[in-house]
Amino acid sequence: MSEKFNYKSPLAPYMKEFVGLKTSSGVSALRTKWILLEIDKFYMDNGITVPTVTGEIVSKWRKTRVNDASNTIYTKYSVWNQLARFMCRLGMECYITPLPEYRNSRTSFTPYIFTREQMSSIMKKSGELRLHDRHMTCSINVMPALVRLLYSTGLRISEALSLRNGDVNLNESYIIIRKSKNGDERIVPLGDTMKSVLLQFLSYRDRMPIAGLSNPDSFVFVKMDGTPCACGTIYTWFRRILYQCGIPHIGNHRGPRVHDIRHTFAVHSLGKWLKQVWTYIRLCPYCPHASGTNLYPPRNNM
Repeated sequence: MSEKFNYKSPLAPYMKEFVGLKTSSGVSALRTKWILLEIDKFYMDNGITVPTVTGEIVSKWRKTRVNDASNTIYTKYSVWNQLARFMCRLGMECYITPLPEYRNSRTSFTPYIFTREQMSSIMKKSGELRLHDRHMTCSINVMPALVRLLYSTGLRISEALSLRNGDVNLNESYIIIRKSKNGDERIVPLGDTMKSVLLQFLSYRDRMPIAGLSNPDSFVFVKMDGTPCACGTIYTWFRRILYQCGIPHIGNHRGPRVHDIRHTFAVHSLGKWLKQVWTYIRLCPYCPHASGTNLYPPRNNM
């Protein structure tokens, strides 16, 4: 386990085994690891030496989470619940934390949909970014290809940044997503234009004097020092692109966010598909709604 998730409380052995069970089954347990680290720190800070979960401990922990949103609290209670159930199966008597009522604070959230003109401007500006000083840990080199990949495939930013060279098959024009939101793998096709963009990006990336960049298990999108790109860094550059495009950033989860490119991809793809269907209907000689006919004939008055 990473040194970042080095649990030290009396629950540490159970936490490590619990995380190992989830990861071995193919579930991405990153958020669970962070929540367990918070619980682990709570035990250590409060001097709790008993390797168990009680109602009093959970209630005391809850009083320290006054700034957490309702959906965040629900997720953390869920981890408490799962950990306690896991420990009970191992013979430890633990309090099974009941889950609170789930209140999604983002039910009224409306994603920002970029216009086609805005997306053209974003892609153009992503290739015009410039550095004013030397930073080898900068991600500016990946922005032109990354923005185009997000818009042409609808990938989540985390999925794109987790791509490795072995997941990209440019000969057959597809990529494999192995770390998806729900833990399921899927194949995403690539268009000819996107294929050309990736070929150009990889040719420039592999010129960097860093060993192992083209290895199958190396990341596709790396910074200029060869280390993987982080979502937060990409978001920072995306904010700069929005500013240069004259697109106002509202903030407070109302975007525009990098993830809104995924929503934009869905809306634009649906519009393109409807346009193709309508064109086919108008040109099909066997369709009663072809050109020259009235698509909505008037009703007879009764």
